[in-house]
Amino acid sequence: MVNTLKKNIRKIRYLTSYVSVALMVISLVALGFKGLNMGLDFTGGMVTEVKVDSSLTNKDLLKALSPELGESAGVTHSGEEGRWVIRYSIPEQGQETPDIKASLETISHNVDIVSNSMVGSQVGDDLVDQGGLALLISMLTILGYLCFRFEWRLASGSLLALLHDVVLVLGFFAATQMEFNLTVFAAILAILGYSLNDSIIIADRIRELLVAKQTTPTPDINDQAVIATFSRTMVTSGTTLITVAALWIMGGSALQGFATAMFIGILSGTWSSISIGTVLPEWLKLEPKHYLPVEVDTAP
Repeated sequence: MVNTLKKNIRKIRYLTSYVSVALMVISLVALGFKGLNMGLDFTGGMVTEVKVDSSLTNKDLLKALSPELGESAGVTHSGEEGRWVIRYSIPEQGQETPDIKASLETISHNVDIVSNSMVGSQVGDDLVDQGGLALLISMLTILGYLCFRFEWRLASGSLLALLHDVVLVLGFFAATQMEFNLTVFAAILAILGYSLNDSIIIADRIRELLVAKQTTPTPDINDQAVIATFSRTMVTSGTTLITVAALWIMGGSALQGFATAMFIGILSGTWSSISIGTVLPEWLKLEPKHYLPVEVDTAP
């Protein structure tokens, strides 16, 4: 029974590693041809805060505003009953300024424009630069930690698993053209930490088994490490997915991008830690001797 389970685990590891490589290629192609549909946080746009009848919902406002503002318009609750923040693109030169008040008066008895401001393209460019810098610093910090904690062959598997998770999320948003905004970017940074935790647990178990069972082949060591941590991984991923699902269902459009990115990142982070995180060190010929103390020749 144990040998059968080990063989199945190995098949799963190898199969998911090929699937991961294929998905990474597809994601990179989608990014190259379609690119990301940047939200107003990055491209700039208009932000209008309004106060309407408290009985109206997000869907009611979007239905009334879409003919005037287009499908890219976003409506989020402002914290107070009947108060909403509307985000939409800046009208192109020659186009008329949208009359938000007139559009909302068709569904609300009282419409008050609380504030109206513009997010310039320069601010959006700064956010892109700062976001890219934050992602780069995060990856470099993680790389430094992995190199310090593990031998480079084992660390490379965890690092590639992290890159895999980020690329898959970006590829999904490029393929579906869902809006990529600051909340989605925050989800990507959260995915890095989540996936790293999963990879470290498995890698740490592999390191322990390499030292304890020096005559056992590395593929068998990896199988044992995955089996030993599998129940913990499933419980952790399952409970996290339940939380994300609640955000997805109850959070509305404001958290839809965040929840979607987290859902994909948690799923990919779970299987990439098992597949890429263990298969790549095997390809790089990881052996027990890499974690044994180096004998020093004291002879004169």
